[in-house]
Amino acid sequence: MKNITIYTGPLCNYCDVAKRLLTRNNAEYKEINIATVDSAMDEMITKANGKITVPQIFFDNHHIGGYDEARALEK
Repeated sequence: MKNITIYTGPLCNYCDVAKRLLTRNNAEYKEINIATVDSAMDEMITKANGKITVPQIFFDNHHIGGYDEARALEK
């Protein structure tokens, strides 16, 4: 099973929907809220090659993208 990490932010509807998508598919994930974890935003931007929006989703160290990309994979 892949280690899934999702970077989220406060009041982010796409983050909530992305987490529901993962849960619906029985995918366990680690959530990192960029508003509450020191240096998480810088880490996310570096890992996501400059992407600054949330959510950003990673399977192991492979960057999937945001909600739209995760939804496309589900289909």
